[in-house]
Amino acid sequence: MIYLDNAATSWPKPDEVIRAMTDVLERAGGNPGRSGHRLSIAAARVIYEVREELAGFFGISDPLRVVFTGNATHALNLVIRGLLRPGDRVVVSSMEHNAVMRPLRHLERRGVRITVVPCYADGTLDLTGLEKALSEPARLVVLVHASNVTGTIMPLGEAARLAHGAGALLCVDAAQTAGALPISVAELGVDFLAFTGHKEMLGPPGIGGLVIADGVDVSACEPLIFGGTGSRSESEEQPEFLPDRFESGTPNLAGIAALGAGVRWIKEHGIAELRDHIMMVTHTLIEGLSVIPGVRVYGPPDAGSRVGIVSFTVEGRHVSEIGLRLDEEYGVLARVGLHCAPAAHRTIGSFPGGTVRLSPGVFTNAEEIRRALEAVERVVRG
Repeated sequence: MIYLDNAATSWPKPDEVIRAMTDVLERAGGNPGRSGHRLSIAAARVIYEVREELAGFFGISDPLRVVFTGNATHALNLVIRGLLRPGDRVVVSSMEHNAVMRPLRHLERRGVRITVVPCYADGTLDLTGLEKALSEPARLVVLVHASNVTGTIMPLGEAARLAHGAGALLCVDAAQTAGALPISVAELGVDFLAFTGHKEMLGPPGIGGLVIADGVDVSACEPLIFGGTGSRSESEEQPEFLPDRFESGTPNLAGIAALGAGVRWIKEHGIAELRDHIMMVTHTLIEGLSVIPGVRVYGPPDAGSRVGIVSFTVEGRHVSEIGLRLDEEYGVLARVGLHCAPAAHRTIGSFPGGTVRLSPGVFTNAEEIRRALEAVERVVRG
C-alpha cells in the first residue's frame, strides 16, 4: 500500500503520538480543572504544557491564547460566526474550503456581505484584486494558507498588511500548513490562525485549535458553545477570559497530549528538513505526471510554491475511475472529487468533475513515488 492522502489526514502517525494517548489516560486520566485531586491536576498540567508548546510553535507569547477545538472547521466557525454581524463585510479568496464558505453562506442569508477575490488558474492569490476589494470597509479577511486542491501557498504577510491597512482582521485557515511550514503569527501579522492536529501536525483526529495573536481583542467575538469550564463555577455567565471563553465542556485530553507529541516530533526532526523532503517528492510527482500523455497537472509548477499536494486529471476519463483503479489494482491511495472545495475547483477549471489528488507525507519515500507514477501511467494507458 502506498498512502498518498496525507492532505486528508496524515498516516502513519509517529509511535510517540500513539504512546502519548495511552500514557496520558493511564497516568493523568482525570478531568482537568474540575477537581482538585492528583489525576485532575496531572491532566491540567499536560494541557497547559501543550498550550505552551503550541504558543512557541506558532510564535505567540501567551499560551492562554491557544484555544483547543475539535478541528480547524470548528476553529474557523468560532471566528466567522462569533465575530461577524448583519451588515458586516468579509473578504475571501476564490480558493477557500467549505469550512470557510459554508458558514459564510449561512451568514450571508442573515445580512453579512461577502466579497470573493478571484485567484489565478494555478490557485495564486491576486494581491491587486485583494487590495481593490479592501478599498471599502471590511470587518474580516479569511484566507486559506495553502489550498487543499492545488497546494498553492498564499502570501500571508502581504495579505495581512492589506487587511490591517483597511482596518480588517485576518483569519487564516492553516489546515494544510500547520506543521508543514514554519508559521509565526506575530511575524506574519495574522490575527487568528485555525489549525487541525490530524494532518501535517501528525496528531490524531478530533483535535485542533485557534491561535489568537497577542493584543487581539476578543471581547466582540461571541463563543460558539456556552457551558462548564471548571472556572467561575459560582456564575451562570460564560467567563470572559481566555481560553475559557471559548472552551466549554470537557477537553479532549488524549487528543491534546498526542498533538503535543506530534509537535515535539516535528521539532526534533526539524520542520525545515521535513519541508525539504516534501518538496523533493512533490517535485518528482509534478515532473513525472507532467510527461504522461493526457494528464493535466494543476497548481504552480514549482514545488517550492506549494505544500505536498498535486492534483491532476486525465483527458476523457472520470477521476473516480482513476482513483478506484489506483487503489484496487496498485494499492495507491488517493482522494478524488471536489475535496470539499468547489470554489477552488471552479477557479482552476476542474469543476464539476474534480481531480485526482496525490498528497505525500513525511514518511513517503522516493521509491513509493516512483511506483505511484508507474501506476498512474499504467492506468492512463490502459
